Amino acid sequence: MRLVSLEEARRIAVRAQLLDGSATGVLDTVRRLGFLQLDPISTVAPPQQLVLWSRLGPFDTAELDRLLWDERKLFEWNAFVWPIEDLPLVRARMRQRARSKHYKWERDSDEFLKANAAFKRFLLRELERNGPMLSREIEHHAPPRFDERHRWWGSRQVALMLMILHGRGVVAVAGRRGGQRLWDLAERWYPESETISGREADKLRAEQRFRALGVRKTPKGWEAHPDVSAAEVPERVTLLSPFDRLIHDRDRAEALFDFHYRLEMFVPKAKREYGYYVLPLLAGDRIVGRAEPRFDRNTKTLEVLGEWDDTSRLHEPLESLATWLGAERIERRE
Repeated sequence: MRLVSLEEARRIAVRAQLLDGSATGVLDTVRRLGFLQLDPISTVAPPQQLVLWSRLGPFDTAELDRLLWDERKLFEWNAFVWPIEDLPLVRARMRQRARSKHYKWERDSDEFLKANAAFKRFLLRELERNGPMLSREIEHHAPPRFDERHRWWGSRQVALMLMILHGRGVVAVAGRRGGQRLWDLAERWYPESETISGREADKLRAEQRFRALGVRKTPKGWEAHPDVSAAEVPERVTLLSPFDRLIHDRDRAEALFDFHYRLEMFVPKAKREYGYYVLPLLAGDRIVGRAEPRFDRNTKTLEVLGEWDDTSRLHEPLESLATWLGAERIERRE
């Protein structure tokens, strides 16, 4: 066990997450981080893109799409983007999800598939003949009887079927059209890969996570991964997505950086301490402040709706962000 001081732990955490300026490209960054989380909220930019910008600075967002849909060096599953090398680990999780009855939603999924076995066969035949397809294109061909409301998913039963089959590795996201997922048979989209047990996959994922995070808290103190340096971190300044893995575990972030952070977009406006979509400001190995930028795509204006604590160097990431987004001006409120 390699135990380090809190100061070293901060540096290691930042370096492990490639927030020290060492990131070199989209693919290598995703491989190092392990995955990118997808989310529809894009007040500034989609979080999967914002996480990459925090590390790479202005980059070509089309490269991420090329890696996903053309070169297939990345793939989408369960609202995350994964390196294709991790497909055996993800497939182990797909099999676990198909077998597990631990959670009520897993038991409900089994019940839904059994009750709608005929529609499952119909959907898979549609994808085999016509895929990749949008969900609404499948709904257009769905049997009339399938329009009945389901007790825990309403009338969106085609989406529910796709979600369950996707989680179990039967269908795959094979592209995007206008931001909407294109569905196809998993056997036609995913490449062949080795089969590993769920236990081995869990072990490998835990090691990957430790390597990507750099440090973990133990009863004896901060344990550091042996492959990550504790050297001084350059005084680079950037903004972090709320989904960034450096701060995703809020308790860990508070213990490491003495920084209390919560995403308040679901908090009533009158009860918010800061703002709707506030981003932490990282300077070197310290989180020194926070700001709420918003990109108005109509006026091409990068607005800063609020800023808190030490934002004396906020102009640095704002200028980079504006360049990347194609903003023509930056407005900071007094």
